[in-house]
Amino acid sequence: MRLSTKWRDSWTTIMPDAGSRRVRRLTVNGEAFEVVRMGWGDPLVVVPGMAGGWRLTTPLLRKLAKNHQVITYSLRGDLTRGAGPLGHTRAPYVEIGQHAADLAGLIENLGLERPSVLGVSFGGAIALELAVEQPRMLDSLIVQGMESRFHATTASAIVRRVLERYPLVPNSPFLNQFLNLLYAKKPEPGPRHDFVVDRIWETPQPVVAHRLAQLEHFDVTDRLWRIDAPTLVLAGSKDAIIPTSRQQRLANDISGARFESLEGAGHIGFVTHAEAMARQVQAHLQRVKAASV
Repeated sequence: MRLSTKWRDSWTTIMPDAGSRRVRRLTVNGEAFEVVRMGWGDPLVVVPGMAGGWRLTTPLLRKLAKNHQVITYSLRGDLTRGAGPLGHTRAPYVEIGQHAADLAGLIENLGLERPSVLGVSFGGAIALELAVEQPRMLDSLIVQGMESRFHATTASAIVRRVLERYPLVPNSPFLNQFLNLLYAKKPEPGPRHDFVVDRIWETPQPVVAHRLAQLEHFDVTDRLWRIDAPTLVLAGSKDAIIPTSRQQRLANDISGARFESLEGAGHIGFVTHAEAMARQVQAHLQRVKAASV
């Protein structure tokens, strides 16, 4: 696993509160992506979720970057700009297969050789799609907050229809009440909750609606046998979006996969339980490395 020489010194460095990260723009499959690198060591590609982009995963990225070269990126549609935090601009419908093709293109353009890939929530669907369609691209796979076939709920259907039909004002109380489902319990007011809300509202409204629609057609159940990489499935023990039992079923259906629970975590354990999740990811990657020696 490596990063190609031509990329090593071509990044813009910015200094956030807790360490340095390097950012650059890269065009793949006709789309511009923001690509971010943090830390040093064996590469680990992190695929962000439905809303909030890679910035929402920052608490986890900072933990992982202590031991790995963490590479993450904006998903197709994240850089769309509209009239507000959930802008009313038009956004094209993109299949999850296209997102997986984008991920494959980024891996190839960065010169990575069989990196480990971690997908959270919607990013877990993208990582799974890549793993079943191009299994030899991955050295290992980690999925958090996803199942092999997404089961839409009444709440997700309501949110999608509202996002599709009604332009919402920034920081809409209607949508924010559904954000509480991302936690294991009603969140306490404070900087962390403000961080989650602010990041999620940065994603354009039509993009969120389209991604919810994409998930309703997501199903890799009959292709899981193709996965050829050591796999870890992580689930928040109190995930209200995708119950732990369904995520454990995903692990059971992947040959040799390991399942671990993040005790007390909800769907966004990568924010609320970043330390515990980073430990589980690190242990998995250490096992994979030891097995390859």
